[in-house]
Amino acid sequence: MAKSPDDRAPVPVGKGTPAETSSRAAVDAFLERVRTMKRAAPAGPRGRLIFALDATMSRQPTWDTACKLQGEMFLEAQAIGGLDVQLIYFRGLGECRASRWVSEPAALAALMEQIDCRGGHTQIRRVLGHACRETEKAKVQALVYVGDAMEETVDDVCAKAGELGLHGVPAFVFQEGNDPDVEKTFRDIARLTRGAYCRFNAGAAHELRELLRAVAAYAAGGLKALSDLSARRNTGAMRLLEQMK
Repeated sequence: MAKSPDDRAPVPVGKGTPAETSSRAAVDAFLERVRTMKRAAPAGPRGRLIFALDATMSRQPTWDTACKLQGEMFLEAQAIGGLDVQLIYFRGLGECRASRWVSEPAALAALMEQIDCRGGHTQIRRVLGHACRETEKAKVQALVYVGDAMEETVDDVCAKAGELGLHGVPAFVFQEGNDPDVEKTFRDIARLTRGAYCRFNAGAAHELRELLRAVAAYAAGGLKALSDLSARRNTGAMRLLEQMK
């Protein structure tokens, strides 16, 4: 599939080069579905959301799921006011990269399709630091982080989370798996940024979809939009709203 000039690879926050996706057929099917969708006109100012993913080797199944579901974020936010999303991921030996800001699900999918998962350690502190720098340039409404491990110094990660909290950017931290040490740190990140923590089960695409839709609603329309989505019995919105009250 030909790439347009705008479908550039994410730029490095660390070192390294991108690799091609292992799930091209699924991405192509998703892009075709997006092209045929009817789109509503935005009703207000656009929100800005950083979508951060652990791309170390254990994350491949969830990465493939996220590739398919990320369009749900845009679709949920569109009726509220629209959404600009930046992808950041880490993998390998110190590679941490951030994309340009995109406003269409097809553009984000095109960025994600260039990436596969590789072995390495977590770089959550760098993700939080990047979010701080981005919101200093222009306000970021929310950070989403999806991962299953935490291999850094807890105090360093929490210090950077506290800095992000002072910038007024809530982190919505989604844990795959049930490692209690990981859960403790992830909950601390959510608490220090006044965000929310949720666990989801491996392979639970519907659960992750609802959570991503809920964060997108918040990024585009704030607590009111999240409350409205909760009133429609969206389970993700209900879980996040309970923590943010």
